Amino acid sequence: MGRTRIKICGLTREEDVRSAVEAGADALGFVFYPKSPRYITPERAAELTALLPPFVTAVGLFVNEKPETVAHAVKTARLTLLQFHGDETPEMCHRVAVASELPFIRAFRVKPETTSADLIEYKDIYRDASPFFRGLLLDVWSEAYGGAGKVFDWSIVSAETARQVVLSGGLNVQNVTGAVSQLHPYAVDVSSGVEAVKGIKDAEKIRAFIAAVRQGDW
Repeated sequence: MGRTRIKICGLTREEDVRSAVEAGADALGFVFYPKSPRYITPERAAELTALLPPFVTAVGLFVNEKPETVAHAVKTARLTLLQFHGDETPEMCHRVAVASELPFIRAFRVKPETTSADLIEYKDIYRDASPFFRGLLLDVWSEAYGGAGKVFDWSIVSAETARQVVLSGGLNVQNVTGAVSQLHPYAVDVSSGVEAVKGIKDAEKIRAFIAAVRQGDW
């Protein structure tokens, strides 16, 4: 099925960036949502993205942010992909992507009543709305914005949908092998599952998580 891509999200320290890169992460996420415990400024993010080698994607996570604010973060931190986690409409995502001149992924918070057809419909709406749309990031429903660190019902993810999504929500070294071998998603995204405390990553957990993903690939 190919190699599952891996995103480590919520980086705040140089040593965590180095650990993720050395372990083989494909993308690193930087949170620009002020209410998050993993929030960093664009200026701080610039210090961290300066450590990235070629072909490691710098992803900026935003929640209901103004286009000019996103554009400032993109320019300052040298981001290469946008991730929208709020109540942004397809039209809003498109406008921000145009202003920033970057592609984007859209978080979909899965509710207990969500169906496989809902995921396909949501994906098609965003794809029709913007040529900058690159895919959905699936996370569990929460009243708060951002990840909740919980798993949703993976059975609603069809084989067709799985190869076009980033799987998130409660992933860790104990369950990601099963998730990858069962769903074969295009990518997985983890934050709290590789942390010592909120905002502080654990190098050994990062290495173990990435190894567990690779085990699921085969």
